[in-house]
Amino acid sequence: MQNRRDWLKKALIASAVLPLGASLGEQLMAAPVSEAERNFLRSGLKSPMKIRLGSNENPYGPSDRAREAISQIVSETNRYPFQTVSEFKTLLAQKEHVTPDHILVGAGSSDLLCAAGAAFGVEEGSILSSYPTFPMLMNYASVYTAYWDKIDLNEKLETDYPLLASRIKDRTRLVYICNPNNPTGTLVDPYTVKTFCDEVSRTVPVFADEAYLEFLEPSRQISMVDLVRQDKNIIVSRTFSKIYGLAGLRIGYLIARPDIAKKIARHHPGIPTNQVGLAAATVSLGDMEFMELSRRKNALARKHLTDYLDRKNFFYGKSHTNFVMFDPKSDGTQIMNKLAEKGIAIRVWDYKSKPWCRVSIGTLEEMKIFTRAFDELEL
Repeated sequence: MQNRRDWLKKALIASAVLPLGASLGEQLMAAPVSEAERNFLRSGLKSPMKIRLGSNENPYGPSDRAREAISQIVSETNRYPFQTVSEFKTLLAQKEHVTPDHILVGAGSSDLLCAAGAAFGVEEGSILSSYPTFPMLMNYASVYTAYWDKIDLNEKLETDYPLLASRIKDRTRLVYICNPNNPTGTLVDPYTVKTFCDEVSRTVPVFADEAYLEFLEPSRQISMVDLVRQDKNIIVSRTFSKIYGLAGLRIGYLIARPDIAKKIARHHPGIPTNQVGLAAATVSLGDMEFMELSRRKNALARKHLTDYLDRKNFFYGKSHTNFVMFDPKSDGTQIMNKLAEKGIAIRVWDYKSKPWCRVSIGTLEEMKIFTRAFDELEL
């Protein structure tokens, strides 16, 4: 209870420094969208979003196993999930070849990114990352006392790890990396990333966001968890929201040295998740057949989009995930607005002083609808 009271107290203090009229949640979630998109969302959606290509969701999930587990666990939803969380941590520890003390379970990885942002944001320094990337941790850290140090991506929209390493300063409290990166979908060779993490973590902690790791073929799924097993100063986060198709059930976890996990846990609410999500995640974990199905269908639908972008001569990052970010060569905000009128939701991200489009990969039919709709836009 003390931990939860402390967390709530800090959240209330943090909310006091936000601009008048902005809630804590609105402020934290602002950066994944551009200023133009934020204004668009505040004005209200012009029509129901029939095709959702804005949130990197898996359009094929949950799996049949997860659906069955959900139906069976309903009778237990009157019980708090304390024991279930403990059992789930043990299962995760076995999968990752660590102890349960290395594991922290949360309501999706965003929940844990916020907790890590608080843990390192109170240390009056800076959080270093490439840009653009998923900003949740840095947003939360900046609500406290931290400053966000941003390093632009290279010309391929990839993180420049040597440049990132060169920008570490005395004030740097944490380095955040995301590989494959959101919003670009680009991948840097995992061995390059592992070398970076090994070397940098001797000076400053590294947070490795692996939300999209499972979209890579199994032979390429090289995690930084191996460095955690070596007691390195590394934190790794994972989520069940993406390839497992459980975004609405909010299950994620991080793996870190027990002392680091405890440090982050002090900034995390007491009851992190729910019985339904835990049941679905338990049976989804390691469901190779469903993951392979999702990868295969995603790759086919993604190719339809990238072939279209190639024909239109749009520049985009080479995506290894379920989304693509591209330079629309015109007003990305106007594109978003006009697609919304057709019931198609996408995102726009501010980069290099203009809004770029980021399109999540839906089903093949949804991507065909998107490209047809894009052709009909008067730009």
